[in-house]
Amino acid sequence: MVLSKEQQTKMWAMLNQTRGQIGLTAYKDYIFGILFYKYLSEKATQWLNGVLRGETWENVFSKDSSRALDYMKKNLGYSIQPNDFFEDWKKAIDEDRFNIGMMSDTFGHFNQQIALEAKSDFEGIFDGMRFDSADLGANAQARASVMISMIELLSTPEFDLSKGEDTVSDIYEYLVKEFSTVLASDMGQYYTPKEITDVMARILTSGREHKETFSIYDPTVGSGSLLLKTASYMKNLNKRGMIKYFGQEKDATPYRLSRMNLMIHGVEYNDININHADTLESDWPDGVVDGKDSPRMFDAVMANPPYSAHWNNKDREDDPRWREYGVAPKTKADYAFLLHCLYHLEDSGRMAIILPHGVLFRGSAEGKIRKALLEKHQIETIIGFPGKLFLNTSIPVCVLILRKNRMESDVLFVDASKDFEKLKNQNRLRLKDIDKIVDTVVNRKEIEKFSYIASLDEIIENDYNLNIPRYVDTFEEEEPIDVVALSQEMVELNQEISNTEQEFLSMLNQLAITDDSRDIIEATKRIFGE
Repeated sequence: MVLSKEQQTKMWAMLNQTRGQIGLTAYKDYIFGILFYKYLSEKATQWLNGVLRGETWENVFSKDSSRALDYMKKNLGYSIQPNDFFEDWKKAIDEDRFNIGMMSDTFGHFNQQIALEAKSDFEGIFDGMRFDSADLGANAQARASVMISMIELLSTPEFDLSKGEDTVSDIYEYLVKEFSTVLASDMGQYYTPKEITDVMARILTSGREHKETFSIYDPTVGSGSLLLKTASYMKNLNKRGMIKYFGQEKDATPYRLSRMNLMIHGVEYNDININHADTLESDWPDGVVDGKDSPRMFDAVMANPPYSAHWNNKDREDDPRWREYGVAPKTKADYAFLLHCLYHLEDSGRMAIILPHGVLFRGSAEGKIRKALLEKHQIETIIGFPGKLFLNTSIPVCVLILRKNRMESDVLFVDASKDFEKLKNQNRLRLKDIDKIVDTVVNRKEIEKFSYIASLDEIIENDYNLNIPRYVDTFEEEEPIDVVALSQEMVELNQEISNTEQEFLSMLNQLAITDDSRDIIEATKRIFGE
């Protein structure tokens, strides 16, 4: 199910009406957290309905609470005790006995009832919600009023989650996009436009859709959209354990969002491995074991890292991620992210990374890294996109596709910067634009003024400069001007102007002249040269 435009508009209007005076930045953590808890509550309720066989959860819990909770944890990775479900909050509101302490107690209980093997997936996932925060109100009553508004909002038909995981994920994705749009400077970096995500996912999975097991990794995972979209093209998507999701994120908000997003899309907790750390400072946790470099490798790696970020590049020469290529400059971490991705790529894998165009032609340390990548034949394709596709930047970006062990040394250049739909404040790729890019890349096609396959010799002649216009000629010759026809057109136009002026002056002469109009009429005649 895809949410209709009418549903989306109504949901966002209701949300803004509900939040009152609370800023969206503070509000987002609560609305996402409570929506996710509602999803977990309903998932637990459905599971209980299938296993209780007419018994009530309250009755089972009262007989042996520890055993009951352990059984739910074993199956779901978490437990919810009686009176802590989302519906219990709504019931308390309807009976006029709700208080803010109920929510504090619920999440306290939840955090104590996470399965050991699910700790990394659930631990701290609700930390963005502070029920004693002044952001919600000056006192407990005011804070409770805000929570009541949110619970009632999420109880409306627009937020009905009972129609399946597609509905849940549609609602969640819509809210992520809307918050990212409104809070572009705060949240925009966590959201990759779905059109670019789609291009990357289709390229990364092409020819490998039927693999029985598939591991995917995003070292700057954000909201998790790149992982989810890539997995969506795998034929074994719905088979438990077949696809493993890995990611790393240094900021707390997207670290929470990504785990919520994956689970709301139906990914089981034991298939999720999201780490909370700075990717460049802390390599994937199981890299060096007993002094031996044993990095985890992935079938597909994708990333949309922060562009030209500053990083600590001091004493990095011996880091195995960069040792063979060189260290990226401290004011531009683009190649540090790229090489991190490449390092964790399986020998038969493929990676895609979104970066600013500067990585294609900047010199010094970046030029040396680019040269090393090209001489190892690891850059397979470069795609240039239009500007204004992203929420938090108007600059055009490019996507680099790399493989570790290519025999071929050529590079496919695609200039997709001219094909898009222009919206009010942004540009957007249409389905036909996406299809054209993917077909060109997958089948390595050369299309006039759109794509070109350059040999390594050509690239060397260009001093390893990969700027797309050097290889894809998009110049359009202007049609020759017919000077004679243009001159004739000008003569005819001048004659037409002269005739119109004469006609206008004739009309002025027919006007009755009064004291009020005399000056205006005389001035007008002077303008037209009479």
